[in-house]
Amino acid sequence: MLLYVDTQYTSPYAMSVFVVLQEKTTPFLMETVDLGNSENKEPEYAATSLTQRIPTLIHNDFALSESSAITEYLHEILSGPPLYPLEPRTRARARQMQAWLRSDLVSIRQERPTEVIFYGHVGKPLSEQAQADAAKLFAVTNALLSSESENLFGSWCIADVDLALMLNRLIMHGDSVPEHLASYARHQWERSSVQLWVNQERPPL
Repeated sequence: MLLYVDTQYTSPYAMSVFVVLQEKTTPFLMETVDLGNSENKEPEYAATSLTQRIPTLIHNDFALSESSAITEYLHEILSGPPLYPLEPRTRARARQMQAWLRSDLVSIRQERPTEVIFYGHVGKPLSEQAQADAAKLFAVTNALLSSESENLFGSWCIADVDLALMLNRLIMHGDSVPEHLASYARHQWERSSVQLWVNQERPPL
């Protein structure tokens, strides 16, 4: 397998697929795409990716982009520990969480980019809209996270990593986050597959 990721290793979506491949102990190669220089729009890559985005996974003669599509594909074809809950409704809830984190909370993603996490970037105080999005993030997490569990759905799944990254946009910037949610994010961040991405050697911005 070949995984295309961003040159800075800051994409939360590339990270999600990277973690999945590590969890499945699947050998893979990794190549970077320079988004700043629009390498993702070059004809060869665009024809492979279709959506001209990263990550893109190449598996034999099959190419697939969009991170949640990739993680679901890998969940279905690879042996090893499951990436999603086995019970259908719980699995659907995990996929709902992934879709929501990728489509909502725009102001948090804009005001607390992943450079906060991987480069120590410091920005301005959160806007009113970002504060509202943060409150929504906390409310949704509280609705799903049992006080007795370190994971959203009892056992670890890839949605835990995606959620922890969203929380860490705030936590690692020093924004106010309820302690039990910060503890949850720290626990997820300590996972060895996550740390392998966190500790990638990154070029200067």
